[in-house]
Amino acid sequence: MGALAQSEALAQGSLRAVDLMQATLARIEAVNGSVNAVVSLRDTDALMQEARAADAAPRRGWLHGIPMAIKDLSDAEGLETSMGSPLFAGTLAQKDSVFVGRLRAAGAIFIGKTNTPEFGLGSHTFNPVHGATRNPYDQGRSAGGSSGGAAAALASGIVSVADGSDMMGSLRNPAGWNNVYGMRPSWGSVPGEPEGDMFLHQLSTAGPMARNPRDLAALLDTMTGADPRQPLGLTPAPVLPTLYGDAPKLTIGWLGDWGGAFPYENGIKDLSATAVAQMADLGHRTLDLEAPFDADAMWESWITLRSFAVAASLGAIYDNPAQRDHLKAAAQWEIERGQQMSAMQVQRASVIRSDWYRAAALLFDSVDVVVLPSAQVWPFPVDEVHPTQIAGQAMDTYHRWMQVVVPASLIGLPVVNVPAGFGANGLPCGLQLIGRHGSDAMLLRLAQQWHEATCWPQQRPPVLG
Repeated sequence: MGALAQSEALAQGSLRAVDLMQATLARIEAVNGSVNAVVSLRDTDALMQEARAADAAPRRGWLHGIPMAIKDLSDAEGLETSMGSPLFAGTLAQKDSVFVGRLRAAGAIFIGKTNTPEFGLGSHTFNPVHGATRNPYDQGRSAGGSSGGAAAALASGIVSVADGSDMMGSLRNPAGWNNVYGMRPSWGSVPGEPEGDMFLHQLSTAGPMARNPRDLAALLDTMTGADPRQPLGLTPAPVLPTLYGDAPKLTIGWLGDWGGAFPYENGIKDLSATAVAQMADLGHRTLDLEAPFDADAMWESWITLRSFAVAASLGAIYDNPAQRDHLKAAAQWEIERGQQMSAMQVQRASVIRSDWYRAAALLFDSVDVVVLPSAQVWPFPVDEVHPTQIAGQAMDTYHRWMQVVVPASLIGLPVVNVPAGFGANGLPCGLQLIGRHGSDAMLLRLAQQWHEATCWPQQRPPVLG
């Protein structure tokens, strides 16, 4: 069942929270050992007691009595927040992160955390604290990241809805690789934390994940809304009510390989193009687009601003000789780059970012949605750190293989990953639906129409347990 279906059954009394919790715990016992999606699982007796209390209490919101696991980068009071780092293993959160508090207020029962790479760096979920999360469709392969635990938990039937976060595709890549939906919302709509710098480092955002767009929209509505302690926030209108009724006919632009800039493994580009053609069958106008901006300039802007942000967040750990060696190589590389940058390097990167935003605004004057694959490679072996080449082209950083997500990440555009089908290798592939800033409701409406036509998560669930 989806989360809204569970919610309706709980409200009507045809399902009890204790039954849902028992089913959740039974599913965890049956399959979590194979995928390692949920970590820091709470005590069974405590969870059952909380479920019984939910059955006895007035409904607090649409998530009342529904089990959730929070990504292990965010705080849920009383649960461990390790961030996948030995430096923070066993650290219990003293309060909820802002959006986590909103989920709790809506009635969610937090059963534990979902696994993530160390500090969320890298689109492959493994760390020295909780180990690697495995893809439910092939346990020898990666579930993606950094929201790999959340995506695998959804695909495996452990939870019905989940939170994720996205700096460089962390909601999109794992959703695509696990045949579920993940959304990076418009920047500013889901607040971060009211601490530290709140102006300069605007690259990442939290967002929802689910097995259908209705649940995605419902969770987004719960997570969004400006926090008065933070600047630049948005309070968008609810999107769930907009999913119903006839969908408008849209102009959808296919960006392919961005004029040859993005290499893909065999099958990904063709499968994605086939999915775009299916959107034309739904009544939309589709067209092939030329690359709207220089990919190399965009990449240089991205890696400058990303290293600048990572150095700001993890620099204190790096500067402590007793802690530095506990950081993985990718984190140390990012911090070293960021600490060596001049103010004018960062300024130039921000100008390129601004140029791309202006170019994107012109692009969206002629199309409603632009489309790219959610990843450039298929899920790779779980014991590999990251791909070092794609179609014979060497990757010069640990994250270059995810360059396809940068156009939206760099300027904070909303993106919905939709499942696009399966390759000849039996592995799932995802598609990024990208819109102009603030077009979240339109993207979700298109995703809902796509889901009604394809139902990939329900049509082809993984075989586990």
